[in-house]
Amino acid sequence: MRNTRSSTPVWQAIAAALRADISEGRYLSGDKLPTEAQLSARFGVNRHTVRHALSHLVNEGLVRTRRGAGAFVASTPTDYPIGERVRFHENLLAAGRRPEKRILDVECRAATAGEARALEVDEGAPVCAYRGLSLADGAPIALFESVFPLDRVFGIDHHLTQTSSVTEALALSGVADYTRASTRLTAILADVTQALHLHLREGDPLLRSTSVNVEPEGHPVEYGRTWFAGDRVTLTLEM
Repeated sequence: MRNTRSSTPVWQAIAAALRADISEGRYLSGDKLPTEAQLSARFGVNRHTVRHALSHLVNEGLVRTRRGAGAFVASTPTDYPIGERVRFHENLLAAGRRPEKRILDVECRAATAGEARALEVDEGAPVCAYRGLSLADGAPIALFESVFPLDRVFGIDHHLTQTSSVTEALALSGVADYTRASTRLTAILADVTQALHLHLREGDPLLRSTSVNVEPEGHPVEYGRTWFAGDRVTLTLEM
């Protein structure tokens, strides 16, 4: 009687099935894969076999794992240049990525002492705080908060609800051009809220960028802080 059993090891078949799921877009860059228990149930095998398959995909660079968090579709870090002109959409398009922004909050309030110093306004002056999430190919790469002096860019709070582009919102507020005056980079650890938004674990590494943008006459029009997921972005300083 002919043996009809497959000669392909089960773990290899599982790895091939997961590889196909990823290539077909079922799981996108940065997505979390099902748990070992869920994959065991799907393929009718024990967790050791699933773990072997995942380990093979990790060695291929297709999957990455984090202790206590699970397995994720690996993504190549996005190149993000920081120079005199920093434009989110242009940077990601140049890197071959699909840019997207999700607005979390637009708030008009009084400037804090630190914001006032950066924007060269009085403490308590009216500002617009714009908070959101930046994504590349659907995967979150950064949280951001930009603060604008309302006396200098009047109406930007309204324009930011109409467009996700800061450049367009500033133009509609009378600022046709702006450049980066300063950038400061700091390595920090994600807090629980940042980890939730960026699909990380609390304590994972972040790169925080603190910057000031100015209009052609040198007056600050934006004070920004951005928290980049450390393993998803490569920041390049351009002189």
